[in-house]
Amino acid sequence: MRSRLLRCWLAGPLLAFAVATAWAQATASEQFIPIFTGREIAGPAGTVAPAGMVDYLQLLNRRDGGINGVHLAWEECETAFEDARGVQCFERLKGRGAQGAALIVPLSSGISYALTERSRSARIPMLMLGYGRSDASDGRAFPFAFPVVTNLLSQASAQVGFIGRSEGGMQRLRGKKIVYLYLDLPTGREALPLLETHAQQFGFELHRIGLPIPGVEQGDAWAQVRRIAPDWVLLAGPGPMTPAALKAAAAAGFPARRIIGFALSGAEQDVLPAGAAAVGYLAVALNPSGVNFGVVRDILRFVHAAEPGERAANLTHIGSAYYNRGVIQGILVAEAIRNAQRQFGARPLSGEQIRWGLERLAIDEERLAQLGATDLLQPLSISCYDHEGGGAVKFQQWLGARWNVISDWVGGDQALVRQMVEDAARRYAADKGIALRDCASEP
Repeated sequence: MRSRLLRCWLAGPLLAFAVATAWAQATASEQFIPIFTGREIAGPAGTVAPAGMVDYLQLLNRRDGGINGVHLAWEECETAFEDARGVQCFERLKGRGAQGAALIVPLSSGISYALTERSRSARIPMLMLGYGRSDASDGRAFPFAFPVVTNLLSQASAQVGFIGRSEGGMQRLRGKKIVYLYLDLPTGREALPLLETHAQQFGFELHRIGLPIPGVEQGDAWAQVRRIAPDWVLLAGPGPMTPAALKAAAAAGFPARRIIGFALSGAEQDVLPAGAAAVGYLAVALNPSGVNFGVVRDILRFVHAAEPGERAANLTHIGSAYYNRGVIQGILVAEAIRNAQRQFGARPLSGEQIRWGLERLAIDEERLAQLGATDLLQPLSISCYDHEGGGAVKFQQWLGARWNVISDWVGGDQALVRQMVEDAARRYAADKGIALRDCASEP
């Protein structure tokens, strides 16, 4: 039943990715990058985001001749968001190319958990943009895991801060009721300790409602919501759970403008199936939608205009939230490679060398302008100590045909987030017998 529901969800146009992307095979002179996908379940995070990443790699090859003359190569591997298949993809592709895989982008929190120690052992970095294990923000315990831009704890803290500001100040949260409706997977459970801490700190009631996969049967959950009568609902429902929640909320008479989704519930493909029930819905935006960014315009010019016909089937998704997130993934991958080349030379590099580049990555406003990514990506700086690098998000509201960004980059309680990250990282290191790195002593 789960498989049939997920396959049906948004099937059709997203599957254009299957025919729209020409997969490259690495040679001895190319930098190889695995591309994990989730095409089999037709989820936007598993189809449109990889398409955006591949288009950016194509752009670099065609417009720039690669990165300092080193062409980029890639190969798709289908995970269907299943942990075991994610592990299989990693094992199959980790040795490809002249120096092995540059890094991996697992797309799934569950897969990222399953690959944490495998990537460490293989010395291949793992990039998680807005998902995955938040404790990996502490690079001292997790040298090869990077929950970049913002981790799930930072997102949750920013959501609570947004509610506080909407209510007239954080002190106005006392006595409020907030329901956390989440898919009962690592992605959904990750923020629970942070939300519970904020509930004690600010005096609001937190009600947890976890849903089994795929999260589309929500009758009982919304019956609970009606009994609780919350002021706000926080939604962590990737995939088909989001439109199902918005429809169920409308049927229960709960206003969409009082529901705030996390980043994986904040794409066009998450709200369009809900129709009018989604109007007014709020969500975290790791990046805005739209094509009015220099880098996206260059993709249209150098990649899609050069391949009319079959590629045109994918044009409707260019500029969507997940597509632009894939472009950002490509930017971060390429900038890490470029950074590492300054140290190790313009040639295919190993995963460990690219980790060196990631841990010294600093993208400021000037560099964002050069990349054509101003306002698409927040400035960030990654280090041995801090593998998150940013921590801020924007908030957006669905107007029925498009997202409207309603905030600048805003952060939550980053001191609390960092404390929780370090505590969890120390526990993980102790459990695994890992000695924390001394970042101050590393060159």
